[in-house]
Amino acid sequence: MKLAGKVAIVTGAASGIGAAIAERFRSEGAVIVSADLEAISGPESRQMDVSVEEDWVSLIREILARHGGIDVLVNAAGISLHGDTVEACTPETLARTFAVNLDGMFLGCKHVIAPMRQQGNGSIINIGSILGRVADGASAAYTASKGGVGMLTKSTALHLARTALGVRCNQVSPTYTLTPMMERWLAELPAGNRQALENAHPLGRLGRPQDIAAAALFLASDESQAITGADFLVDGGYTAQ
Repeated sequence: MKLAGKVAIVTGAASGIGAAIAERFRSEGAVIVSADLEAISGPESRQMDVSVEEDWVSLIREILARHGGIDVLVNAAGISLHGDTVEACTPETLARTFAVNLDGMFLGCKHVIAPMRQQGNGSIINIGSILGRVADGASAAYTASKGGVGMLTKSTALHLARTALGVRCNQVSPTYTLTPMMERWLAELPAGNRQALENAHPLGRLGRPQDIAAAALFLASDESQAITGADFLVDGGYTAQ
C-alpha cells in the first residue's frame, strides 16, 4: 500500500488517464478526490472546470476542511479539440486548449502549494505529452500547450526546492495512449494508419492508461522523494529515435 493514508486530487478523472490514475492510487490506499468537468459519481468527487480559479479555491478549501491536508495533486485534465495546423487553428480553439491544458495546471500548482508547504511534504504530478518534446504539425494548439506544461513543471519544481522543501513537482509524458478520446481519433484514420502509428514505436504498441498510472504512482509515493523537475517519458521508445 504505497499511498496508505495519503489524500490525492486527480483531475480529469472521469475517463482515460485520469480515471486509471485514480483507480491505481485508490488500490494503493490513497483517499482520492476525483475532479472533472463531467459529473463523477461518488462522495469524494467534484465537478469543476480546472480553468476557473474559483473552482480550485473552493475544492482545496473543502478538502482541507474534510481531510486536513493534501498529499498529492495529479493534473491530468486535458483536451485536444482539433488536430489543426497553425493556419487552420482558430484563436478560440487555441485559447480553450491553453485554458484547460496549461492554465488549469498552473492554477492547480498555484493553489495546492500553500497547504503542502504547511505540512512539509507533497507531490505535484503534471501529465504532459511526447508532443511537448516532438512537435506535430497538425496539432498546433495541443503541441504548444503541452510544451508549456514542461516549462511550468520545471519552474514550479525550482520554486518549491527554494521555498517549500519536501514538496516536489514532476511530469509524466505519455505517448499516443488508448483513451476514449484517442480511440475516437484512431477510428477516423484511414485503414492501416493505426498499425503504422504502432510501428512507429520501438516497443510496437501504443500506450495504455495503466502505463501512465504506474509512473504516476511512483512519483506520488515516498520512493521518489529525491526526484523533482523530472519528465518521465512513457512512450514506448518513440522519442528515443
